[in-house]
Amino acid sequence: MTHSTLPGPTGHASRPGAELTPPSPPRPAPANRAVCSSFATGPRQYDGTFYEFRTYCLKPSKMNEFLENVKKNIYLRTAHSELVGCWSVEFGGRLNKVFHIWKYDNFAHRSEVRKALAKNKEWQEQTLIPNLALIDKQESEITYLVPWCKLEKPPKEGVYELTIFEMKPGGPALWGDAFKRAINAHLHLGYTKLVGVFHTEYGALNRVHVLWWNESADSRAAGRHQSHEDPRVVAAVRESVKYLVSQQNMLLIPASFSPLK
Repeated sequence: MTHSTLPGPTGHASRPGAELTPPSPPRPAPANRAVCSSFATGPRQYDGTFYEFRTYCLKPSKMNEFLENVKKNIYLRTAHSELVGCWSVEFGGRLNKVFHIWKYDNFAHRSEVRKALAKNKEWQEQTLIPNLALIDKQESEITYLVPWCKLEKPPKEGVYELTIFEMKPGGPALWGDAFKRAINAHLHLGYTKLVGVFHTEYGALNRVHVLWWNESADSRAAGRHQSHEDPRVVAAVRESVKYLVSQQNMLLIPASFSPLK
């Protein structure tokens, strides 16, 4: 298992180092000693790359107009930072919703991108200003990929499911290992394909986003029914839900210009 550390008093992960020799005779470890997890903050913080989840709630009947406008001018935006994917919400939660994932090298990179776009008259006049009239609400979250996961590209076009888990306070040191086993139980048994697992840094804390891919909504439904009857999946999920507060999901349809199809 990869060594990991818990955040120190300032919020930064402490560096692994030589352990102090305990006094003689050694004292037993406290019963409430925190358990380190491979799903912890240390490896993530050494890599500055993060992903911004941007969600736009559009006015009714404005979805097509919004997406067409973005499609025509998306090259102006992707010249500054990488678009991972763009989807419309088909099922789950509010309709007329568009969801984007943007990748940044670090926070300085994001600041540079925002400043450049603010000065780009073509982007402002052709995309931003016209689309503002179509938007009711917008939200943003900053997330990191968990250390045991890398972003995967599906083999062909399909549909995506974004599942959002609100976990109990305590962070990955409390629930990370159990959560990882539940995800891997679905993945390794072939019921679906994992695209990425993201842990929120800014937004609702103790939130984990899991992005899945399936060939179709029907294949997703079939895989879900099979997994619910698999004792290996049931056992892993039963352990993980001890730390679960709530969960929700959305079925996402990729936009024509989305890199992830």
